[in-house]
Amino acid sequence: MFDAVVEALRRHQKFVITTHLRPDGDALGSELAMGHALRRLGKTVTWLNADPPPYNLGWLPGADDTWVFDGSLEQRERVDEADAILVMDTNTLDRIGTVGPAVEGSSAQKILIDHHPHPETWFDLSYVQTEASSTGQLVYRILQALDPDLIDTPIATALYTAIMTDTGSFRFSNVTPEVHRIVADLLDRGGIDPTPIHTSVYDTRSVAGIRLLGMVLDTLTLRYEDRVGYVVVSQRALRSTRASTDETEGFVNHVLSIESVQAAVIFTEIDAGIKLSFRSKGDTAVNGWARAFGGGGHPNASGAFVRKGKLNRVVDRVMTAAPKHLGFHRSGPTLGELTGDDASYLSALLDAKKDT
Repeated sequence: MFDAVVEALRRHQKFVITTHLRPDGDALGSELAMGHALRRLGKTVTWLNADPPPYNLGWLPGADDTWVFDGSLEQRERVDEADAILVMDTNTLDRIGTVGPAVEGSSAQKILIDHHPHPETWFDLSYVQTEASSTGQLVYRILQALDPDLIDTPIATALYTAIMTDTGSFRFSNVTPEVHRIVADLLDRGGIDPTPIHTSVYDTRSVAGIRLLGMVLDTLTLRYEDRVGYVVVSQRALRSTRASTDETEGFVNHVLSIESVQAAVIFTEIDAGIKLSFRSKGDTAVNGWARAFGGGGHPNASGAFVRKGKLNRVVDRVMTAAPKHLGFHRSGPTLGELTGDDASYLSALLDAKKDT
C-alpha cells in the first residue's frame, strides 16, 4: 500500500489531516510534518483535531494553525471539500473523537498512516508498519518518496519531535539503526539543535504540574511481588492543584523506573471516564492487558479508556486482571474476593488514597 499512498498524496489537492485525542509528540509532529510537506507541494491542507496541542508541544511549527473541531460550518465545509482525509497515529474512529462523525460521513478518500496494530477496516488506503518506532518514521519514508528535498527546518523539527517522543528519547526497544540514520538526516538537513526540543517537551512544567506530580506519586502502589505498579490521577487532585491533564505526560515512567517493576499503569480520571496508560519493560507485553479493557497498542506502550465505573473499582478490576495477561502470580485479596465489612473497609482505603 506504500506506493498507492504516495500516489494518492501526489494526485489529490485538498487535504484534511487529523489525529487522536490528546495528541502526543508523535501524533502532532507527524501530522504537522505531513501538512507542511503537502503545502510545499502546493496542496491545500487543514489540520483538524478533537483536542488542542498540549502545553509542551504548542511551540511546534504550525501548531497554532491546527483547528479544534467545534462543528462549525467552515470546518464541515473543509471536510466536505477535501479530496483526502489523512488519519495519523491512530486507527479507530472513536480515537479521533468529535472529528469522527464528520470523517465517517465524508466522501473523501480516507488514508491511514500509522504504526499501531489492529486497524479498523473503513480506510480506503493505509500505510501501517507496526515494527516502526513511530508514525514520524513512516512520514519520513513517505516524504523521501515524494521528494527528498521537501524536508526543511519546520518539517525536520516536527519529525524529530515525533520520533524522539515515541522512542522515549531513543531508549525503547523500537530504536533501530534506521531510526538513528533518519534522525541524523533530520538534524543535518533541518539544521536543528535537539537540546531545546527535549527541554520544551520534557523539562518544562508549571508549578501546578509539579504539585500534581507530588500528589500522584503519593498514590504509588506496587503489586505482584513489586513487579506491577500503578499511580492514580483523580479529579480531586486535578482540581486542588489546578493542573491540566496534559501535565500528566510521562508520570507513568516514574513508576516504570522502579527497578523491580516490569509493568506500570497510570489511571487518569476525567469527566467522560478513566483513561488507562500502560507501559512495560523488555519482553513484558501490555497490549493484551489493554485490549481486555477495550484498548490496545504496542507490546510496551498501550492505552485504554473505561467510560463507566468508580475510580477505585476500575483500578481494582484492571489490577486484578494483570496476572492473566502478564503471567504473574496473584498476590493479596481483591475487592471482588471480599465481602461485608472487609470489602467496605478496603474500598474506603482505596478511595482515601486515590483522592488525596
